[in-house]
Amino acid sequence: MKENRPLYLGNLKLPGRILYAPLAGCSDFPFRKMSAKYNPGLMFCEMVKMEALVRYDPHTLHMLDYSGDMHPIGAQLCGSNPKIAGQAAKIVENLGFDVVDLNCGCPVDKVTKDGSGSGMLKTPELIGEVIVNMVAAVKIPVTVKIRAGWDENSINAAEIVKIAEKAGASSICIHGRTRQQGYKGPANWDYIKACKEAATTIQVIGNGDVTDGPSAVKLFEYTGCDAVLVARATMGQPWIINDIVKYMQGEAQPNYTLEDYRQALLEHYLFMLQYHNDHRVCVDMRRVGCWYLKKSSGTRQFRETISRINQVHDIEELIRNFPLGEMQEPLPSSDHDTQN
Repeated sequence: MKENRPLYLGNLKLPGRILYAPLAGCSDFPFRKMSAKYNPGLMFCEMVKMEALVRYDPHTLHMLDYSGDMHPIGAQLCGSNPKIAGQAAKIVENLGFDVVDLNCGCPVDKVTKDGSGSGMLKTPELIGEVIVNMVAAVKIPVTVKIRAGWDENSINAAEIVKIAEKAGASSICIHGRTRQQGYKGPANWDYIKACKEAATTIQVIGNGDVTDGPSAVKLFEYTGCDAVLVARATMGQPWIINDIVKYMQGEAQPNYTLEDYRQALLEHYLFMLQYHNDHRVCVDMRRVGCWYLKKSSGTRQFRETISRINQVHDIEELIRNFPLGEMQEPLPSSDHDTQN
């Protein structure tokens, strides 16, 4: 695949095949404002619980805030109750979203303990039942995100592809790790390839270990997948879609400077300041700052300083004035930094 062609999910035409993932605790409104500047084929809000959504919980609805420049945009639902799945999907549609996605991949205990998230991998037929009810309730595309299986002894992604296809899902995203792996170890793209081979009409989206243009192209070529979902590599690199598309087109890769990262962090901070209260900005900037300024040894002082700041004006001063001369020696990326 040498170009970022449009992708169709039912009647919805996405402008490209490089998609940005929903990231719990990360894909908030300011994060998506940064992402929207670079026009990914599709982006998502953070995952929300069906039960909270059908109660019209204010915090949950707040998580689904978006602006017009974020289209096409999807909302991701987490839950295993078919009886409310259609109602939750309809609320998403009424809010103006372009896509509604079912999360069957989140590995954290507080989600899986009630059978939701990747806990649904243990009950494939229930996934189908939930999707059927969502599809029946809305006109927008219904999609689903899964992992390869619960563990290495229960790989069932290809089976779930068939179930989701029969239930009417427009696409299925396969994360090439098991629930047991969490985010550790390499993603196994053989599972994604098997899912593409099992699919007849459903679009198959690959996810896992896509960190740049070369890895995206390798995933496309190795698996034959229809699109790529970039997850943690979007953190501190909202422009990564540009890097991937340029590589696909045989163009030179951009050479970002430390000043580019500084300016991007400052812009992200300003979006946060417009949307969140000051306390939330201070707390969130402790991790957001590290996303952008993590690749050089001299940034350790920056990370330590920002973790102690309690006033927003001090954050801006730090970002604007931190001496770039101390940030020259690149550090190797860790597994946690690079895996999706």
